[in-house]
Amino acid sequence: MKRKLTITIDDALVDEAERVAQSRGLSLSSLIETSLLETLAADAPTFAARWRGRFRPADRDDPRYEALARNYL
Repeated sequence: MKRKLTITIDDALVDEAERVAQSRGLSLSSLIETSLLETLAADAPTFAARWRGRFRPADRDDPRYEALARNYL
């Protein structure tokens, strides 16, 4: 669902942003939305950070652990 938003931006910035959007074949709204999505994605926690502390170590007496240990340790 899209939502209308009113923002205030410097005139020179708007003119430049419109030129960039037009050169990319986008609307100004699409350019702004894409930039916001990229910014939010950059701030999102990494996969490792999201899962840190959620796994428990394998039991060392498990036969599967032994088989993997022989191959990879």
